Amino acid sequence: MNDLQKRTWAEIHLDRLAHNYHALRAKAPNSRFAGLVKANAYGHGAVPVAKTLERLGADYLLVACLDEAVQLREAGVEAPILILGNTPPAYTAELLANRITQTIYDPALAEQFSNAARLLGGRLRCHLKVDTGMSRLGILCDEAGLAAGVEALERMYHLPGLEAEGIFMHFADADTCPEYSEMQLRRFQAVLEALEQRGCRFALRHSCAGAATLNYPQGHLDMIRPGIPLFGLYPDPSTRGKIDLEPVMELKTRIISLRRLPKGTCISYGRTYTLERDSLVAAVPVGYADGLHRTLSNRMDMLVRGQRVRQIGRICMDMCMRDVTDVPGVSMEDVVTVFGDGVSVQTLADTDGTITYELLCAVAPRVPRVYLDGEGKFVAF
Repeated sequence: MNDLQKRTWAEIHLDRLAHNYHALRAKAPNSRFAGLVKANAYGHGAVPVAKTLERLGADYLLVACLDEAVQLREAGVEAPILILGNTPPAYTAELLANRITQTIYDPALAEQFSNAARLLGGRLRCHLKVDTGMSRLGILCDEAGLAAGVEALERMYHLPGLEAEGIFMHFADADTCPEYSEMQLRRFQAVLEALEQRGCRFALRHSCAGAATLNYPQGHLDMIRPGIPLFGLYPDPSTRGKIDLEPVMELKTRIISLRRLPKGTCISYGRTYTLERDSLVAAVPVGYADGLHRTLSNRMDMLVRGQRVRQIGRICMDMCMRDVTDVPGVSMEDVVTVFGDGVSVQTLADTDGTITYELLCAVAPRVPRVYLDGEGKFVAF
């Protein structure tokens, strides 16, 4: 037993990450690859995942904020890093010092970054964000506002102190609505063509995240940025069968108590479950403080000795219970798979009425990540 496996832990299979990376690159062989490591690499551990992707040959790493980018630089990651979200212009010096690329999605923000970079004697590398229908961040470029949007982007492109390396958009419904996605792509292509005619040329034009990478090859352009597929999960049922993916994370715990309880015994807070027979009940040290949603109480299975067992009673902050009556040979410290091989995180997400992204990101910082190679050996970072 590794010290990190004494309670509850997440196993991160680096060989599966590599498998997914190569499978995704094969879908867009003429495009560069941006690896998503924001939100602690979707719960998998930002630094180990970033270093693995860098070793595999990823061209860019994508984060959500300055703190995430600086964390990677301080850990020795050298690959280009793009911040997808906001950074206050007051932190331009930190962006320049750490060689970080910033998304700019507003003309006023662009002016402030330009002025700050000029005062510092540098040029801030940036990617301009176009809003083609996501309605979150970016210069709005719908049919009615195309001319105004292109003019704003052109002004931003030529600002001194900025190096507009890239330009990108984000699909709003690449999973389920081809009509809307194709409309967004047409808008983006119109913007690119108009800017090209005005002499604005970008080294990196990108539009495709996970679902779009699989559903819209015409949108691959200069770079793809798949997120959840990189970690082995399908963005939507529409993408299944289009690529072979292997889930990278398994969440595991151990049995810490085994008790025989009589029929009629109530289990856990609120007495939401009552034993219908004499039962062997196992307590395991994983709860909602570890990221296991309380809303899954009495609604999910886990795996013990290769057998699915039902979770019973309300999930507590630090533990929950299982009925292991029918598991032959079950014993103390047996490993329990919360999700992973044999128990799909997709099934848990469907049961909980959410998405796999949320369940992965919910795995708490107190849950240690254990990194394994293809032979199941521990990898240190």
